[in-house]
Amino acid sequence: MQHLQQRALMLAQIRYFFTEREVLEVETPLLARYSVTDPHMDVLQADNPLGESERYFLQSSPEYAMKRLLAADCGAIYQISKAFRRGEKGSRHNPEFTMLEWYRPGFDDGLLMNEVEALVAPLLSVASGFQRLTYRQIFQQQLAVDPHACDVAKLQTIAEQHIDLKMLSDNRDDWLNLLLAEVIEPTLGQDVPVFICDYPASQSALAKVAEDEFGMPVAKRFELYYRGVELANGYDELSNVDELQRRFRQDQKRREQLQRPARQIDQYLMAAMTSGLPDCAGVALGVDRLLMLAAAAKTIDEVISFPSDRA
Repeated sequence: MQHLQQRALMLAQIRYFFTEREVLEVETPLLARYSVTDPHMDVLQADNPLGESERYFLQSSPEYAMKRLLAADCGAIYQISKAFRRGEKGSRHNPEFTMLEWYRPGFDDGLLMNEVEALVAPLLSVASGFQRLTYRQIFQQQLAVDPHACDVAKLQTIAEQHIDLKMLSDNRDDWLNLLLAEVIEPTLGQDVPVFICDYPASQSALAKVAEDEFGMPVAKRFELYYRGVELANGYDELSNVDELQRRFRQDQKRREQLQRPARQIDQYLMAAMTSGLPDCAGVALGVDRLLMLAAAAKTIDEVISFPSDRA
């Protein structure tokens, strides 16, 4: 009962936060014709609600539909939504979870980090002044390596020194993701929440790419961590439709290499992007994880009324 009350209060505080800033609450479909092309994401499928043979998808994020609203000139928007991801079950994962996602036309990733901090600090009862580190800085501090410059062999050697796990891959990002998740992430934000920003350009997803102070192309993307838990993932959003198409095609090729099911590119999103996405920044934040940390719970199941094994 206590966690039910905490959740209700947190949702009310979130809605008040955005009402004060004149950010519009919206709803988008959970069941949709298209899903994401992300090479590493498994999604849940469902029967076609119109009785046709084509399968539909339970959405892993409201991102694509919200960008269609942005392209229709709706202005700043947010959504508190259920999202679904196949096979994700653990102390910090449930296949069905609650996501807060919002988009700010006219913001870049720096301004959006300021707003994320303004929202999260009181909800977690922590002081403002969150730490900000680049992806390069955190790898140099903890592993003494520049993640933008080192090769696969070097990353594999470092991984073998820290992790009792055998992995065969010639993909740099596979090794960087492994080191971040298994070695670095558990140490992040132990005292105050920390933003990690300026990811490798190869990990840009749907973020813009720009040069950093060293002239290296980096993704204008950030993630927020607190007590070793990833809370949010934000982008200075890519608005170039040709580059978006190229990245989706690249995802499809990578899915084929990994022998994962093929995913069609969302044609509704592409049409909206062709009409013009405004310059904006957006972020997705895990509400269940946020509540878990605020309630000092050890697992996400403690703050979900009906986890997947009891749904």
